[in-house]
Amino acid sequence: MTQNNQTAAFSSIEEMSESDLGRYMVTMMHRMVMHHVLWFSEVKHQMGFEQAMEMLDQAFETSFQIQLKRLSKVLGFEIREGLPAPLLDLSAEKKGELIGALCANWLVNDGVWFQTVEQTHGMNEAKRCNDSCWTHFSPVEAGLIRRFLGLSKKPGLEGLKKALGFRMYANINTQSIIDEGPNSFVFQMNECRVQVARKRKNLADYPCKSAGLVEYSYFAAAVDPRIRTECIGCPPDEHPEEWYCAWRFSMAEE
Repeated sequence: MTQNNQTAAFSSIEEMSESDLGRYMVTMMHRMVMHHVLWFSEVKHQMGFEQAMEMLDQAFETSFQIQLKRLSKVLGFEIREGLPAPLLDLSAEKKGELIGALCANWLVNDGVWFQTVEQTHGMNEAKRCNDSCWTHFSPVEAGLIRRFLGLSKKPGLEGLKKALGFRMYANINTQSIIDEGPNSFVFQMNECRVQVARKRKNLADYPCKSAGLVEYSYFAAAVDPRIRTECIGCPPDEHPEEWYCAWRFSMAEE
């Protein structure tokens, strides 16, 4: 879909071409996503993160079912178990491919935002915006995963291990966990999609440590506020071949 500054050749929906109508529908979905995010942001600002997360659950579930029912009537698909039947009927292999595609698209969206800011305002501003964005996204992702898995509000290190396996990154990167005992474990990012792509182009590692410090510490604290995060190594730090970044998560004995 392309955009330009030319005045539209139509003044009503009835005058739109098929491609114009298609683009219009895509922009409407985009607006819905933006409005959803802005509602959450404002409730978080007015009432705090925990209240916003509670209401996000309720608002999303209610809105999703209403929207799904309406779309099923227009598009003619069956709803089964509260979900579109065509989605449930996909093979396990195709479901896996779709999950991978969704996560890759998420990462592409993140990268495009970074590059857009970098191209217009420079690397420093892009990194500043990126790091700040992670302070918001990491706790939201952690909260959504915690609720999806039915974890308690303080599930400890075992809960964090489980939650790390359901991040968006977990479906497109290769990661591993090394237990150090009952009170700590090490998480390694063995293959990072971004860094592997840079390596193929003979580029140096992207220096992601500032973002990682925010990303992992905020995620862990949102899973369980008792958990502490320590960076073992992350670019621009030197690292062994077997991982790009590594993090130690620990919890003091109570």
